[in-house]
Amino acid sequence: MDEEDFSSSSSHNKQYHRNNNNNYSYYPSTSQSVLLDPSSTTTSTPTDTPPSHHGGGGSLFDFSNPSSYFGKWASNALLEAGRAVSTNDTARLHQLIWALNEVSSPYGDVEQKIASYFSQALFTRMTESGDTCHRNMRLAVDKTFSFESTRKMLLKFQEVSPWSTFGHVACNGALIDALEGEPKLHIIDISNTFCTQWPTLLEALATRMDDTPHLKITTVLVNNFGGIGSGGGGDDSGVHRVMREIGSRLEKFARLMGVPFKFNVVHHNGDLSSLDFSKLDLSDDEALAINCINSLHGVSFHRREAVLAAFRGLNPRVVAVVEEEADIGDMGCNDGGYEFMRGFSECLRWFRVYFESLDETFPRTSNEKLMLERAAGRALVDLLACPEGVSAERRETAGRWSGRMGRAGLGHVGFSEEVCDDVRALLRRYKEGWSMTPCSGGESSGGGGCGGAGIFLSWKDQPVVWASAWKP
Repeated sequence: MDEEDFSSSSSHNKQYHRNNNNNYSYYPSTSQSVLLDPSSTTTSTPTDTPPSHHGGGGSLFDFSNPSSYFGKWASNALLEAGRAVSTNDTARLHQLIWALNEVSSPYGDVEQKIASYFSQALFTRMTESGDTCHRNMRLAVDKTFSFESTRKMLLKFQEVSPWSTFGHVACNGALIDALEGEPKLHIIDISNTFCTQWPTLLEALATRMDDTPHLKITTVLVNNFGGIGSGGGGDDSGVHRVMREIGSRLEKFARLMGVPFKFNVVHHNGDLSSLDFSKLDLSDDEALAINCINSLHGVSFHRREAVLAAFRGLNPRVVAVVEEEADIGDMGCNDGGYEFMRGFSECLRWFRVYFESLDETFPRTSNEKLMLERAAGRALVDLLACPEGVSAERRETAGRWSGRMGRAGLGHVGFSEEVCDDVRALLRRYKEGWSMTPCSGGESSGGGGCGGAGIFLSWKDQPVVWASAWKP
């Protein structure tokens, strides 16, 4: 190609290999130099109960010198702030947020970043301005949203971390296995990774031993106020402009690969459950697959099984799912604060793991890392300060998702050993600390296990991303 491809094609910065079983591998080129931050921070899981503050209502922490406090000072201070929220102690919360603001910074170390983004979210909750703040943050992102900045951020993220490429490899493997031998393929793509998954699939289809199939991809972009650059607007909004550029480049790449290709984009305003899937240009002579990467948690809690049932009603060959592994649901205080503290503690644990993984894999100074961290900050405002009915960030565990899948009439499809080998090969190209682990068996309706469905990407033995495949 005469243009640099938006996503990770072999002509740019990735290598792809196929074995005799018609499978492929996907990993960064070894010729690329990856600048890593040599500093390392161990992950700490905060306790559910924050320390009680001393008499007189004074601060438990020496905020003038937070580094002198033993342990994770941001987690301890924020847990105390969370307790103030759960007990409706506004004066104490105001005091803690003011103190945290003095020592936090979105440009500092991990502790300062966590303190900055969490205190911002707690402040918007305290002032009941979460919905307005989140909307303004989205609109500000959309004004500066461009193809080039998005491309650089996504490619850099894929270069230094398997956070997104893990799901791409697993899902592409499941799609290829399920659609093998079909002459016409239609993939409904409901994802937030701006089509960076598809060049590898196009390459795999182009080198298939039988006839190259016709491929149609319908990308559904849901404007439910979540994710990077998901602001609303008309045809001239940032997301619309970026998707037009992506579609053009994908079509050029498909021509280069010799794959008959059609690309459609559907912009849907509102919850995914309100989308009429029958209007997505479906055809009886196409083998249908559904691809959902980090999108299902954007569906309202009480509508999730209805969406999965709608998937089943389309009779797809496979439904490939990737979700981040966390249990962050109800953040209200109607039960005396217990549910809020449980959710807040889990929120703090999970986002600490995320921020630490970014800090240890990106260069110390990185515009792309800052974009990802700011997106996490917007997610925190959504989680901690926006009503559940409009939230697009409520995550669930693999166990809970597996239970929902089963109740919707979807059965688990295991990943082949070849696909798992490709995932392991991918992880070997990244900094030490990443691993693939199978889901444990047992309970699949919200308990500790996930019925053995799918695989986890783990960072320092903590599961962070879950990939799985399902069929009616």
